[in-house]
Amino acid sequence: MQNIKTEILRMIRNNAKLTVRDIAVMLGKDEAEVTGLIREMEADQIICGYNTVINWDKTDDERVTALIEVKVQPQRGEGFDRVAERIYNYEEVTSLYLMSGGFDMTVFIEGKTMKEVAQFVSRKLSPMDGVLSTSTHFVLKKYKEAGTKIEQRKKDERQVVMA
Repeated sequence: MQNIKTEILRMIRNNAKLTVRDIAVMLGKDEAEVTGLIREMEADQIICGYNTVINWDKTDDERVTALIEVKVQPQRGEGFDRVAERIYNYEEVTSLYLMSGGFDMTVFIEGKTMKEVAQFVSRKLSPMDGVLSTSTHFVLKKYKEAGTKIEQRKKDERQVVMA
């Protein structure tokens, strides 16, 4: 059963638009069984959501993405979880990870402008209890996100002519 669940997870990670019917056909299983397994994995929070990767550079919607390294003072009895919960509840935060190495957390946020991102850091993140320091890096261009290539180079199909 675990192998079937793993296959379902691989399929929907690569293409969240697959229908239960598509998945059932590809696995040679009954639709009701696949539906039950997906609902079970959602209830167990194995499947936490369904997202679409969007190339915002090809839209009129201006966005700035920033990666913020955060050093945190762990809370007694709760470690990093209390601070993480306060951070991930902000609408601007798109991803949050506990890290090993020179800083404790990596926060990805989106804003309309660099100023908006800077204000988030200076007004909301930096003054937060438990946050010791931050270092902000702005994303200049995305090549790949969530396993999906954002913009693939087109192959030059012209023939080379030697004179």
